[in-house]
Amino acid sequence: MSNPVTPIKRSPQLAPLSREHHDGLLFAWKIKQGLELNASMETMGHYAMWYWRQHIRPHFYQEEKILMPLMPADHPMAKRLKEEHDHIRELIISLDEEADKRHLTLLCELVTQHIRFEERELFGYMEELLTPAQLDEVFAQLEEHPLVCEEDWKDQFWVKK
Repeated sequence: MSNPVTPIKRSPQLAPLSREHHDGLLFAWKIKQGLELNASMETMGHYAMWYWRQHIRPHFYQEEKILMPLMPADHPMAKRLKEEHDHIRELIISLDEEADKRHLTLLCELVTQHIRFEERELFGYMEELLTPAQLDEVFAQLEEHPLVCEEDWKDQFWVKK
């Protein structure tokens, strides 16, 4: 009998970021499905750029401008957060020039690994580091800078036709 994975209990103040992480994992899954179905590389590249503008860039803004200033600047998790954001940012921007299977696969892996790091390590650290009042302030700032999707993506390239 296998052990089911127990979901991580997240503080209500960081829950909005965790919900966005769920959407990020779904983004990576959609690209993987598109690759398996031999969807158009151009379409998937456009989707990655659209998702960058609508979701990832504002999410990175939230983490870099709201969470990072509360961490010691030299903390290894702060460095890792910034380095991984930069790597994902550069990879997505490179897809605008030419989307190929290797880069899209790498993007899916990086996004998934990064989300797992934040959920399993970074957020737990932040919940221990910050006082309840600081966590409430993080939540208030997240509410001031919500993710707002200005348009929907129509082409469901990840669905078998």
